[in-house]
Order: sequence, then structure tokens, then C-alpha cells
Amino acid sequence: MAGTVVAVGLALAAAGFAGRYAVQAMRHVEPQVKQALHNLPKSAFGSGYYRGGFEPKMTKREASLVLGVSPTANKMKIREAHRKIMVLNHPDRGGSPYLAAKINEAKDLLDGQAKK
Repeated sequence: MAGTVVAVGLALAAAGFAGRYAVQAMRHVEPQVKQALHNLPKSAFGSGYYRGGFEPKMTKREASLVLGVSPTANKMKIREAHRKIMVLNHPDRGGSPYLAAKINEAKDLLDGQAKK
């Protein structure tokens, strides 16, 4: 019985020392990690994504950002882009109904203004 208590005590002490060592090691590594993250190019974190939310009324610029096409794209390019994005974001496949509605709104807006 006493041997078990001593073994548990030693295990707890070892865990405490290991945790203390890990915390001290992280204090020395943290500035280096922050510096490395700061030096990474901005494109490493997906700067291709549009920062911000949706506007209350969709504009041609926003619609082209949603579909990933030029604002002057033809109907065929708009429909191809819409299909690719909808396959990935369709609500029947686990996508968001809100995003699907915005994708459809973008297609309708650009498709109505596009030339053949």
C-alpha cells in the first residue's frame, strides 16, 4: 500500500516537472514562432479570399467575387463557374442553404447582364 502511494507521488512529481519544463521551453520558442508567422507571405493564408461579409444588395463586383469570374464574363463562363461552386456548396451535400442562395443570386445577376 505504501509503495503504491510513493509510486503515485513520484509520477505526479515527474508530471509536474515535465509540465514546468514544457512551459519554460514554450516561452523561449513563442517569439520565434511569432516572427516566423509574421515573415510568411500573406498569400500563405489564403489572401485569395474576400474579407468581409455580403452587402445587403448584391453588386456586380460582389457577384463576380462569389463566382470567381470577371465582371465581364460571358454566359458560358458564368454558368460553368456556378456549376462548379454549387457542386461543392449544395445544401443536399452538406453545404449551407444561405451560401447556395448567394451563389444563385450571383449567377442570376451576372447572367442577366452578360452577353452571349
